[in-house]
Amino acid sequence: MTRRSDERSGGQLLVDQLKLHGTDLVFCVPGESFLAVLDALYDVRNEIRLIVCRQEGGAAYMADAYGKLTGRPGVCFVTRGPGASNACAGVHTAYQDSTPMILFVGQVARSHHERQAFQEVDLRRMYGQLAKWVAEIEEARRIPEFVARAFTVATSGRPGPVVLALPEDMLRERAVVSDVAPYKAVQAHPGASDLARMRQMLAGAQRPIMILGGTTWNSQAVADIKVFAENNHLPVATTFRRQDRFDNLHPCYAGDLGISPNPKLAARIKQADLVIAVGTRLGEAATDSYKLLAVPRPAQKLIHAYMEADELGRVYQADLPINAGMQQFAAAVRALKPVDASVWAAETHIAHHEYLEYSRPVPNAGRLQVAEIIALLRQKLPPETIVCNGAGNYSGWVHRFWQFREYPTQLAPTSGSMGYGVPAAVAAASLYPERPVLSFSGDGCFLMNGQEIATAIQYGLKPIFFVVNNGMYGTIRMHQEINYPSRIIGTMLTNPDFAALGSAYGLYSETVESTDQFVEAFARARQADRASLIELRLDPEAISTRISLSKLREQSANRHRD
Repeated sequence: MTRRSDERSGGQLLVDQLKLHGTDLVFCVPGESFLAVLDALYDVRNEIRLIVCRQEGGAAYMADAYGKLTGRPGVCFVTRGPGASNACAGVHTAYQDSTPMILFVGQVARSHHERQAFQEVDLRRMYGQLAKWVAEIEEARRIPEFVARAFTVATSGRPGPVVLALPEDMLRERAVVSDVAPYKAVQAHPGASDLARMRQMLAGAQRPIMILGGTTWNSQAVADIKVFAENNHLPVATTFRRQDRFDNLHPCYAGDLGISPNPKLAARIKQADLVIAVGTRLGEAATDSYKLLAVPRPAQKLIHAYMEADELGRVYQADLPINAGMQQFAAAVRALKPVDASVWAAETHIAHHEYLEYSRPVPNAGRLQVAEIIALLRQKLPPETIVCNGAGNYSGWVHRFWQFREYPTQLAPTSGSMGYGVPAAVAAASLYPERPVLSFSGDGCFLMNGQEIATAIQYGLKPIFFVVNNGMYGTIRMHQEINYPSRIIGTMLTNPDFAALGSAYGLYSETVESTDQFVEAFARARQADRASLIELRLDPEAISTRISLSKLREQSANRHRD
């Protein structure tokens, strides 16, 4: 006979599974559709911290940032309909960025399905192209099964987001069911024959280069791949917004293959006779729109190590495809006997010096010199500083002039999604309150999720938020000037006083209009007893790290006349 004391509600079962699988932090915007879960979280509030956010998009970005920093699924709860819609951008980012994440969505009662009930959405159809797996838990007794599968799917092979719908009546339903064992992520290991073939190809190369990117890394894997590079004197590049996979001041580091990479690094990739691509899909940003390596057969010999078999051969036909997780691959190649690198060792040294030269500050138009500010920040802050940003031309200064020394310290969406920098910094400061956390946003980027600075204040977090204000959607304006000169529409912005806005939220806030004002403003922000915001007013002429707006317009006009 079943004892009443053995029964648990769906909400209790779900929270018990989160504990069992190691969840210590949950992000949410509350909704009546999952009140039973919130009630169960109350009982474990000293074991699982609940961070309540101001918009579901911010909550989903925070879960993505958690997944990037820990390698464990970031967990987010939102309500049905509007809540699920708002969270889409975060799920899309996690999918493109290969971030482990689980989004739980409260859903209408099972008896109301297919009636277009209040806020009803078919989540399987809605999220079908945005997640690795989308399902609805229709019986409370199956919660342990579904949640265990969600954690496994989110972390195995190529990581990514999982979406589970939770009918509100199911969460109130009581059931007797056993818990499962903690999940285990599944990753492939490289085979001995693949490793032998890889070493043979490296030994026969004249101009090799290794490209690092993707996920499933941890600190040990980063250390292992560094030893492999050192042993073989390999030049190492990183992909777009994956710069913390290799110490940027290591003598093997050659720079990053982001948007508009160092032309000398791009040339080096083209001239290579062997590319060892590790962890990266070799997507559009990493290959400069697929120009650095020809599709489907690159001119260079290609070794492609990736954690998902389906991705190998999807775009590029590698000479040696290797299906392996990064931790497994890095440990295996570290143990390989080094090859004779005398043919290319000097070029590796040159490649690093080309990177150092490219990362030296260059002037931009106006009184505020962004490159100098980034260089100053990297000198004053420790290597464990976490740097967050969203999308926009302002981020080019961060990527080019910050030097990443440790893993994990970079939080930025490879999906190019705006509004990421503020919530990512809140998540990072929640996880690592003892570490400096910097958030960079453009003026357009900030106002997409800037309200999450309230979340930072609510939980006593102390990131420093920088708002780079040039009064426009800079990236779109740049492309507009290139493709449709003198026909500017839809890219200008009228902004609030961001420092006043930050003060209204309770942050320590200042406005900086010139480089010489920055040092003392930053010192005051660091000494503040709470989160802080510094508005950096950038001359609109400073459209990118390489060119002014006027010069860009002039070049574009000449090109169109020709």
